[in-house]
Amino acid sequence: MTNQASSFRPTRRIYAVTKNGDKKIWRSIGALWPHRDGKGFNHKLDCLPLNDAEIVVRQIDDEAEEGAR
Repeated sequence: MTNQASSFRPTRRIYAVTKNGDKKIWRSIGALWPHRDGKGFNHKLDCLPLNDAEIVVRQIDDEAEEGAR
């Protein structure tokens, strides 16, 4: 069974969010692509979160991505 992504660019970014006092620290740990049939997702993780990090998936904002480069 093959689940291919609809494009080569991810549509969502995966973050590990941890707290440091009152401050939240967001670390990008991977990306997510929807399946062509719209019934699922493929994801790739660059690392696994530790220390009770919350996993958050957010839509990629093209303008924010341009500013981060």
